[in-house]
Amino acid sequence: MNGILLLIKPPNMTSFDVVAWLRRITGVKKIGHAGTLDPAACGLLPVCIGKAAKTTAWFSEFNKSYRVEMVLGISTDTYDNEGNILSENPVKLDNSFIESVINEFTGEIEQVPPMYSAVKVKGKRLYELARKGIEIERKPRKVTIYDINILDIKNKGSYPIVRFDVKCSKGTYIRSLCNDIGLKLGCSAHMSFLTRTGVGPFSLADAVTLEEVEKHCNAGTLESLIYSPDIVFSEYPSVMLEQRDAERFINGARVFGFSEIQARAGNYIRVYTKSERFIGLGIVSSEDGKKVIKPKKLF
Repeated sequence: MNGILLLIKPPNMTSFDVVAWLRRITGVKKIGHAGTLDPAACGLLPVCIGKAAKTTAWFSEFNKSYRVEMVLGISTDTYDNEGNILSENPVKLDNSFIESVINEFTGEIEQVPPMYSAVKVKGKRLYELARKGIEIERKPRKVTIYDINILDIKNKGSYPIVRFDVKCSKGTYIRSLCNDIGLKLGCSAHMSFLTRTGVGPFSLADAVTLEEVEKHCNAGTLESLIYSPDIVFSEYPSVMLEQRDAERFINGARVFGFSEIQARAGNYIRVYTKSERFIGLGIVSSEDGKKVIKPKKLF
C-alpha cells in the first residue's frame, strides 16, 4: 500500500501510538504520521504509508486549522490542562473586550515556544528540561494567524470558557496562543481542549476513526480509505507522458521536448502515464525554448 490515510486521533494517545497501532493491525512497517498532535489533543492526523512517506516534507509546510477551548483566569506550567496550576485569578471582563483582545492576535505575531514542547535547544528537547524543573530562555518565532472565529464565551462561574476556530501557519503553538491571550487580557489563561480540523487540503470531515480502520482491515478493504499521494501536490500543474518518456522518468532520466506545459522553470509538476497513473513529481527547466522535466520524487 502506498498513500495517505486520514485518521481521527483520539485523546490520550500519542501520534506515535497511533502509528504503532496501525503498523500492528496492517502488517505494514513503513508508516509515519505527518504532523504531531499532543497526547491530550484529538482530530486530524494524516498518516503516510509506503512510498507516500516521501510527502511528509510538504505536509510540514501546510497551514493548519483547529477548534480550541480556552479557560480564562487559570494558568498552568504546560499552558494546557495537563499541567500544574500556577495561578487562579477570577475573571470579570466584558465579552466585547475579550473578543477584541483575541482578534488582535490575527496576522503575523511572535511566539515563544512553551517549555513543554519538542523544540530542540543545544540538542535537548525542551520538555526533557522542563521535566527536570529547568527553564531556559527561548527565542521568539514569527508565525501567522490567518483567521480567528470566536464561537462562544461561557461566563458560568469565575473562569470564562472561550471556544474559537483558528487557521494558522506551520510552527504555531495553540497552547502558547492561549497563554499569550491570557497575558494580554491581564487574567492568565490556558488551553483546555484542542481538535485539529484541517491540514492543508485535508479536512477532519474526510478522516476516519480507528474503529473504522480496523473494520476495513478485517474485511480486506483498507485500500478504499487510502488517498493517492498525488493529492498532496494538487496545487501543481500536471503532465502525461508517453510510455517511452514515462520509462525514462521512472529510471531517473530527464524528459525533453515540452512546449505548452503550464509550469515555469524551477517549479514542480505532477507526472502521470497516459493511463493516468501517478508516477512522481518533477522539476521543470528550460532548454532551447523547450521545457525539460527532471525527476524529483518517484512514487
